[in-house]
Amino acid sequence: MSSLSKSEIEDIREVFDLFDFWDGRDGMIDAVKVGDLLRCSGINPTIALCVKHGATLKQGEKQYKFDEFLPCYEAILKEKEDGTFADYMEAFKTFDREGQGIISAAEMRHILTSYGERLEDADVDNIVKYIDLHEDIDGNIKYEELIKKVMEGPPMK
Repeated sequence: MSSLSKSEIEDIREVFDLFDFWDGRDGMIDAVKVGDLLRCSGINPTIALCVKHGATLKQGEKQYKFDEFLPCYEAILKEKEDGTFADYMEAFKTFDREGQGIISAAEMRHILTSYGERLEDADVDNIVKYIDLHEDIDGNIKYEELIKKVMEGPPMK
Protein backbone atom coordinates (compact mmCIF):
# COMPACT_ATOMS: atom_id res chain seq x y z
CA MET A 1 0.00 0.00 0.00
CA SER A 2 1.38 3.37 -1.00
CA SER A 3 1.86 6.18 1.49
CA LEU A 4 1.54 8.71 -1.32
CA SER A 5 -1.59 10.75 -1.94
CA LYS A 6 -3.60 10.22 -5.10
CA SER A 7 -2.34 13.58 -6.37
CA GLU A 8 1.31 12.65 -5.73
CA ILE A 9 0.83 9.36 -7.57
CA GLU A 10 -0.80 11.15 -10.50
CA ASP A 11 2.06 13.66 -10.66
CA ILE A 12 4.79 11.03 -10.72
CA ARG A 13 2.71 8.98 -13.18
CA GLU A 14 2.75 11.90 -15.62
CA VAL A 15 6.54 12.07 -15.50
CA PHE A 16 6.81 8.27 -15.78
CA ASP A 17 4.54 8.34 -18.84
CA LEU A 18 6.73 10.99 -20.49
CA PHE A 19 9.79 8.82 -20.01
CA ASP A 20 7.85 5.82 -21.30
CA PHE A 21 6.84 7.86 -24.35
CA TRP A 22 10.51 8.59 -25.10
CA ASP A 23 11.40 4.92 -24.51
CA GLY A 24 8.92 3.42 -26.96
CA ARG A 25 5.53 3.48 -25.24
CA ASP A 26 5.67 -0.04 -23.87
CA GLY A 27 4.54 0.91 -20.36
CA MET A 28 8.06 0.55 -19.01
CA ILE A 29 11.12 2.69 -18.34
CA ASP A 30 14.72 1.58 -18.22
CA ALA A 31 16.12 1.56 -14.67
CA VAL A 32 19.08 3.66 -15.80
CA LYS A 33 16.64 6.58 -16.15
CA VAL A 34 15.25 6.45 -12.60
CA GLY A 35 17.46 9.33 -11.41
CA ASP A 36 16.56 11.51 -14.40
CA LEU A 37 12.87 10.79 -13.91
CA LEU A 38 13.09 11.79 -10.25
CA ARG A 39 15.02 14.96 -11.08
CA CYS A 40 12.31 15.91 -13.58
CA SER A 41 9.76 15.54 -10.80
CA GLY A 42 11.68 17.92 -8.54
CA ILE A 43 13.56 15.40 -6.42
CA ASN A 44 17.33 15.53 -6.65
CA PRO A 45 18.68 12.25 -5.32
CA THR A 46 22.28 11.20 -5.65
CA ILE A 47 23.20 8.51 -8.13
CA ALA A 48 24.20 6.28 -5.21
CA LEU A 49 20.76 6.65 -3.60
CA CYS A 50 19.03 5.80 -6.88
CA VAL A 51 21.19 2.70 -7.36
CA LYS A 52 20.56 1.65 -3.76
CA HIS A 53 16.83 1.62 -4.50
CA GLY A 54 16.77 -0.08 -7.88
CA ALA A 55 18.29 2.17 -10.52
CA THR A 56 21.06 0.78 -12.70
CA LEU A 57 24.16 2.36 -14.18
CA LYS A 58 23.81 0.68 -17.59
CA GLN A 59 20.96 0.75 -20.08
CA GLY A 60 19.11 -2.51 -20.61
CA GLU A 61 19.86 -4.20 -17.29
CA LYS A 62 16.40 -3.71 -15.80
CA GLN A 63 13.03 -2.23 -16.68
CA TYR A 64 10.17 -1.01 -14.51
CA LYS A 65 6.43 -0.87 -14.98
CA PHE A 66 4.86 2.02 -13.08
CA ASP A 67 3.61 -0.21 -10.24
CA GLU A 68 7.14 -1.63 -9.87
CA PHE A 69 8.72 1.82 -9.97
CA LEU A 70 6.46 3.35 -7.31
CA PRO A 71 8.11 1.58 -4.32
CA CYS A 72 11.54 2.75 -5.58
CA TYR A 73 10.20 6.29 -5.81
CA GLU A 74 8.78 6.16 -2.29
CA ALA A 75 11.98 4.72 -0.82
CA ILE A 76 14.11 7.40 -2.46
CA LEU A 77 11.67 10.12 -1.42
CA LYS A 78 11.87 9.00 2.22
CA GLU A 79 15.64 8.66 2.27
CA LYS A 80 16.84 11.59 0.20
CA GLU A 81 18.65 14.31 2.04
CA ASP A 82 18.60 17.92 1.01
CA GLY A 83 21.56 19.77 2.38
CA THR A 84 20.82 22.82 4.49
CA PHE A 85 22.05 26.32 3.84
CA ALA A 86 24.50 25.86 6.73
CA ASP A 87 25.80 22.61 5.19
CA TYR A 88 26.58 24.34 1.90
CA MET A 89 28.13 27.37 3.60
CA GLU A 90 30.42 25.08 5.57
CA ALA A 91 31.44 23.23 2.41
CA PHE A 92 32.33 26.44 0.57
CA LYS A 93 34.19 27.83 3.58
CA THR A 94 36.72 25.03 3.21
CA PHE A 95 37.72 26.60 -0.12
CA ASP A 96 37.65 30.18 1.19
CA ARG A 97 41.25 30.44 2.36
CA GLU A 98 40.99 34.04 3.53
CA GLY A 99 37.53 33.80 5.11
CA GLN A 100 36.10 36.63 3.00
CA GLY A 101 32.97 34.86 1.79
CA ILE A 102 34.23 34.66 -1.78
CA ILE A 103 35.61 32.01 -4.08
CA SER A 104 37.00 32.39 -7.57
CA ALA A 105 34.53 31.49 -10.29
CA ALA A 106 37.18 29.23 -11.84
CA GLU A 107 37.64 27.36 -8.56
CA MET A 108 33.87 27.02 -8.14
CA ARG A 109 33.68 25.47 -11.61
CA HIS A 110 36.54 23.12 -10.72
CA ILE A 111 34.81 22.07 -7.48
CA LEU A 112 31.49 21.39 -9.21
CA THR A 113 33.10 19.39 -12.01
CA SER A 114 35.67 17.50 -9.91
CA TYR A 115 34.23 16.58 -6.50
CA GLY A 116 31.34 14.45 -5.29
CA GLU A 117 28.81 13.80 -8.01
CA ARG A 118 30.63 15.66 -10.72
CA LEU A 119 28.70 18.01 -12.97
CA GLU A 120 29.43 18.43 -16.65
CA ASP A 121 30.70 21.82 -17.81
CA ALA A 122 27.39 22.38 -19.60
CA ASP A 123 25.52 21.83 -16.31
CA VAL A 124 27.70 24.40 -14.56
CA ASP A 125 27.09 26.81 -17.46
CA ASN A 126 23.34 26.34 -16.98
CA ILE A 127 23.59 26.95 -13.24
CA VAL A 128 25.55 30.16 -13.79
CA LYS A 129 23.08 31.28 -16.47
CA TYR A 130 19.91 30.53 -14.49
CA ILE A 131 21.04 32.05 -11.21
CA ASP A 132 22.41 35.13 -12.96
CA LEU A 133 25.73 34.88 -11.16
CA HIS A 134 28.08 37.85 -11.44
CA GLU A 135 31.81 37.88 -10.81
CA ASP A 136 33.62 40.83 -9.25
CA ILE A 137 36.50 42.55 -11.01
CA ASP A 138 38.92 39.86 -9.74
CA GLY A 139 36.78 36.95 -11.01
CA ASN A 140 35.36 36.07 -7.59
CA ILE A 141 31.81 35.30 -6.54
CA LYS A 142 30.10 35.54 -3.17
CA TYR A 143 29.28 31.96 -2.36
CA GLU A 144 26.53 32.88 0.10
CA GLU A 145 24.67 34.52 -2.80
CA LEU A 146 25.34 31.47 -4.97
CA ILE A 147 23.95 29.09 -2.35
CA LYS A 148 20.81 31.18 -1.78
CA LYS A 149 20.07 31.36 -5.50
CA VAL A 150 20.66 27.66 -6.09
CA MET A 151 18.46 26.71 -3.13
CA GLU A 152 15.65 28.93 -4.47
CA GLY A 153 15.59 26.82 -7.63
CA PRO A 154 15.23 27.94 -11.22
CA PRO A 155 13.36 31.18 -11.87
CA MET A 156 9.72 30.81 -12.80
CA LYS A 157 8.79 31.99 -16.26
